[in-house]
Amino acid sequence: MSGNGPRYLTCVRCAVEQGMVDSEEVPQLYSDELVNARMGLFSRRYAPWILVILGWTLFFSFGSNIGVWSNIFLVVIILGTLITPVIHFLGTARFKAKLIRLTP
Repeated sequence: MSGNGPRYLTCVRCAVEQGMVDSEEVPQLYSDELVNARMGLFSRRYAPWILVILGWTLFFSFGSNIGVWSNIFLVVIILGTLITPVIHFLGTARFKAKLIRLTP
Protein backbone atom coordinates (compact mmCIF):
# COMPACT_ATOMS: atom_id res chain seq x y z
CA MET A 1 0.00 0.00 0.00
CA SER A 2 1.19 3.50 -0.57
CA GLY A 3 0.56 6.77 1.19
CA ASN A 4 1.55 8.39 4.46
CA GLY A 5 0.99 7.30 8.01
CA PRO A 6 0.36 3.77 9.26
CA ARG A 7 -0.43 2.47 5.75
CA TYR A 8 2.94 3.44 4.34
CA LEU A 9 4.97 0.43 3.14
CA THR A 10 2.40 -2.11 4.35
CA CYS A 11 1.47 -5.01 2.11
CA VAL A 12 -2.18 -5.37 1.18
CA ARG A 13 -2.58 -8.73 2.88
CA CYS A 14 -1.13 -7.40 6.17
CA ALA A 15 -3.35 -4.30 5.97
CA VAL A 16 -6.46 -6.47 5.61
CA GLU A 17 -5.38 -8.79 8.43
CA GLN A 18 -4.64 -5.88 10.79
CA GLY A 19 -7.89 -4.10 9.95
CA MET A 20 -6.35 -1.03 8.32
CA VAL A 21 -8.59 -1.45 5.26
CA ASP A 22 -11.69 -3.46 4.45
CA SER A 23 -11.31 -6.41 2.13
CA GLU A 24 -13.81 -4.77 -0.25
CA GLU A 25 -11.51 -1.77 -0.72
CA VAL A 26 -8.59 -3.82 -2.06
CA PRO A 27 -8.43 -6.01 -5.12
CA GLN A 28 -8.69 -9.73 -4.68
CA LEU A 29 -5.45 -10.97 -3.10
CA TYR A 30 -5.28 -14.22 -5.05
CA SER A 31 -6.98 -14.42 -8.44
CA ASP A 32 -8.14 -17.78 -9.75
CA GLU A 33 -5.28 -17.81 -12.23
CA LEU A 34 -2.77 -17.19 -9.45
CA VAL A 35 -4.29 -19.85 -7.21
CA ASN A 36 -4.09 -22.42 -10.01
CA ALA A 37 -0.47 -21.49 -10.74
CA ARG A 38 0.51 -21.80 -7.07
CA MET A 39 -1.29 -25.14 -6.69
CA GLY A 40 0.47 -26.44 -9.79
CA LEU A 41 3.81 -25.30 -8.44
CA PHE A 42 3.29 -27.01 -5.08
CA SER A 43 1.93 -30.18 -6.67
CA ARG A 44 4.97 -30.44 -8.96
CA ARG A 45 7.23 -29.83 -5.95
CA TYR A 46 5.77 -32.57 -3.75
CA ALA A 47 4.57 -35.13 -6.34
CA PRO A 48 7.77 -37.25 -6.18
CA TRP A 49 7.37 -37.67 -2.41
CA ILE A 50 3.78 -38.82 -2.83
CA LEU A 51 4.82 -41.25 -5.57
CA VAL A 52 7.56 -42.74 -3.37
CA ILE A 53 5.13 -43.22 -0.47
CA LEU A 54 2.54 -44.70 -2.83
CA GLY A 55 5.18 -47.01 -4.33
CA TRP A 56 6.28 -48.35 -0.96
CA THR A 57 2.65 -48.81 0.07
CA LEU A 58 1.88 -50.78 -3.08
CA PHE A 59 5.04 -52.85 -2.72
CA PHE A 60 4.33 -53.83 0.87
CA SER A 61 0.63 -54.40 0.16
CA PHE A 62 0.81 -56.81 -2.75
CA GLY A 63 3.89 -56.07 -4.85
CA SER A 64 6.26 -58.40 -3.06
CA ASN A 65 4.54 -61.59 -4.29
CA ILE A 66 4.81 -61.08 -8.06
CA GLY A 67 8.00 -63.06 -8.71
CA VAL A 68 10.59 -61.37 -10.92
CA TRP A 69 8.57 -58.16 -11.12
CA SER A 70 8.80 -57.68 -7.37
CA ASN A 71 12.60 -57.42 -7.61
CA ILE A 72 12.38 -54.89 -10.45
CA PHE A 73 9.70 -52.95 -8.56
CA LEU A 74 11.88 -52.97 -5.42
CA VAL A 75 14.92 -51.64 -7.31
CA VAL A 76 12.85 -48.87 -8.90
CA ILE A 77 11.37 -47.86 -5.53
CA ILE A 78 14.80 -47.85 -3.87
CA LEU A 79 16.23 -45.68 -6.67
CA GLY A 80 13.25 -43.36 -6.40
CA THR A 81 13.68 -43.15 -2.64
CA LEU A 82 17.34 -42.22 -3.02
CA ILE A 83 16.88 -39.76 -5.89
CA THR A 84 13.81 -37.90 -4.59
CA PRO A 85 15.55 -36.03 -1.73
CA VAL A 86 18.38 -35.00 -4.06
CA ILE A 87 15.96 -33.66 -6.67
CA HIS A 88 13.95 -31.93 -3.93
CA PHE A 89 17.07 -30.26 -2.51
CA LEU A 90 18.43 -29.21 -5.92
CA GLY A 91 15.07 -27.72 -6.94
CA THR A 92 14.69 -25.57 -3.83
CA ALA A 93 16.09 -22.37 -5.35
CA ARG A 94 14.01 -22.71 -8.52
CA PHE A 95 10.88 -23.41 -6.45
CA LYS A 96 11.44 -20.37 -4.22
CA ALA A 97 12.08 -18.13 -7.24
CA LYS A 98 8.87 -19.24 -8.92
CA LEU A 99 6.95 -18.89 -5.65
CA ILE A 100 8.18 -15.32 -5.18
CA ARG A 101 6.94 -14.46 -8.67
CA LEU A 102 3.53 -15.92 -7.79
CA THR A 103 3.21 -14.13 -4.44
CA PRO A 104 1.18 -10.92 -4.58
